[in-house]
Parts: sequence; C-alpha cells; structure tokens
Amino acid sequence: MCGLSIKDWGKFALLGLIWGSSFFWIKLGLRELPPLTLVALRILLAAVVLTLVAWAGRVPVGGLRRWADFLVIGILNAALPFFLITWSEQHIPSGVASILNSTVPLFTILLSPWFVPEDRWTAPRVVGMGVGFLGVIVLLSPQAFSSGLSGSLSGHIGMLLASICYAVSPIYARRRLSGLDPRVQALGQMWVAAALIIPIAGQVEAPLTLPRLPLSWLAVGWLGIVGSCAGNLLFYSLLNSVGPTRTALVSYLFPLVGVILGVGLLAEPLTWQIFAGGVLIIGGVLLVNARRLWFWPPRKASGVHLLEEL
Repeated sequence: MCGLSIKDWGKFALLGLIWGSSFFWIKLGLRELPPLTLVALRILLAAVVLTLVAWAGRVPVGGLRRWADFLVIGILNAALPFFLITWSEQHIPSGVASILNSTVPLFTILLSPWFVPEDRWTAPRVVGMGVGFLGVIVLLSPQAFSSGLSGSLSGHIGMLLASICYAVSPIYARRRLSGLDPRVQALGQMWVAAALIIPIAGQVEAPLTLPRLPLSWLAVGWLGIVGSCAGNLLFYSLLNSVGPTRTALVSYLFPLVGVILGVGLLAEPLTWQIFAGGVLIIGGVLLVNARRLWFWPPRKASGVHLLEEL
C-alpha cells in the first residue's frame, strides 16, 4: 500500500468503514423487507441521489453513452452482488458475510494474471491464496459436513459468488471506463442496475411493499445514500487513482467492522470457526500482497533492485 497519498488513505479508510458496516444494515433491513425489494430500494435511492450530485456539480454525462460497459458494471458491481449478499445474509451472520467478502483480493490475484500478463503469480501470492482459501474452508466446514448444500452453506456460497463479482468488476472498469469522472461511473452503474433489478423484484416479490418501521427506513437510507452513493463515489475515485488491486484491499477492513457490529449489536455468535477462518483469510490477503515470504530466500540482486525486493 505504499505510494498512497494522505487523501487516498482517507478515502480508503472511509470506504472500509462504510462498506464494512453495510452487512450490519442489510441484516436490519431484512427484518422487514424481502431481499430483492431491499436491493431495489437501495439501488433506486442511490441512483436518484447520484443524479442530484451530478446535476449539482454540473458533471458532463456524455460518458453515459457507453451503455454496454455500464451494463456489465451495473450487473457485476451492483445488481448481482447486492442481491447475492442480501440473500446470503438471510442464512448467515453479518460478521461471517463480511469475512467472506474480504476474499475479494484473493480472487483478484487469482484472476488478474489471465487478463494482465505482467501481473504474474509469485511465491507469496500462491502461498497467500492457499492460506486464504483454507480460511474459507474453515468457515464452511461445520455446514459442509452436516447440511450438504442447503441451509447456511448456500449463504456462504452466495457470498463467495458476490466476492468473485467484486473481483472481476474493478478490472473491467479500469480497462473500459478509466478516465471517466467517478460520478459518471457510479451514476451509469446505478441506473443500469435499477433498470434491471426493479422489474425483477416487482415480478418475484409482488406486490412490492415499502418499509413501515423507522429502523428499516434508516437501513434503506444508509445502504442507498451512504453505502451505494458515497461508497461508489469513493470506490471509483480510488480505482482511477490507485488501480483495481490496491482498491480491492479495502476489504481488509470489512471483517473488523462487520464482526464488531454483528457481535456487539446483533448478538451474533463468535465461534472458533469465525475467528480462525477470519485470521486465515486476512493473513492470506496480507501474504498475496507481500513482496516476498520471510522464510523464502531473496533473489540475488544489487543496489536498488535488492532494496525493492525486500
């Protein structure tokens, strides 16, 4: 994470807190709303607020003509992962969801060499991926040996699929939408996602109902305005300035925020599987971004090359 400016570090920390707390607010919203309705309200609110932000800032929106790219990003970075996460949290604690979502950098490292040839696999990355996915197995193990593919295991799998979406989308956005104003990127993504998810919610969960409880409205407001609007503005700003790999590392903060809120405010259990799996996943993510393994002898080099390797 070297080379980030103070401003980028501030964006990084704020985004981690915003998105790390989203799992908590999703859990609260699900107490009254079905998953597709919650996602549809969240995305619609975010799209409306982003439109007002763009209008107030007099942002040129000519880039919105690239509808095909926004269709891909709207699916991979909003509609599909939002639904997968919300649906999964019906079956697993919010703290576990935040831990599983922190596997995004692992999937990014796994997929990146296939699309970016110079981003090769290294010893720390291979070991880190192994450690990280061992953590996933630890989280899955109680359900994997007792309930087959039903119950909470399906929630774990849904979260992992959402993580894969989040690993692919920044690579695609960096390649196809680089240079666009972050407000345009977030706006195009959200309106495409809204156009996709609202009709589906209207068919599957008809008749659509609005929340009645103030806490449910607060959850929708947080997810739409703070999580999806402000969060995506920060995300695309970081993506443009530091690239997809470093931006994906924001998920370091998700387990810390998610587990603290889930255990402290929702009385979710903190089992040894959650603790051990979380430590292994975070350790794996740290390893894949290390310059070298501490037990791996460095290559013989001289001068500045040796310093860079260490």
